[in-house]
Amino acid sequence: MAQTKFRPLHDRVVVRRVESEEKTKGGIIIPDTAKEKPQEGEVIAVGSGVRDDAGKLVDLDVKAGDRVLFGKWSGTEVKLDGEDLLIMKESDIMGILG
Repeated sequence: MAQTKFRPLHDRVVVRRVESEEKTKGGIIIPDTAKEKPQEGEVIAVGSGVRDDAGKLVDLDVKAGDRVLFGKWSGTEVKLDGEDLLIMKESDIMGILG
């Protein structure tokens, strides 16, 4: 995992998409143009958290290295250090895998 020099703010996280399978269960190879973008990724960096109503800093539930599921249209695609990444709010993440 390459370290990025980018640190997201507040409740935002940086996610690297995990590549999907190139074959179906039946062995049919899926071309890149027909594949949907995966909705699974690895958290690369997390922000410091959000402030609650009392002004206290609340840490995020996800941390760097977590594998997560997120919505199909979640986040903003960016290119950092030549790598395609997503920046999204923690609330766009549906859950942490295993």
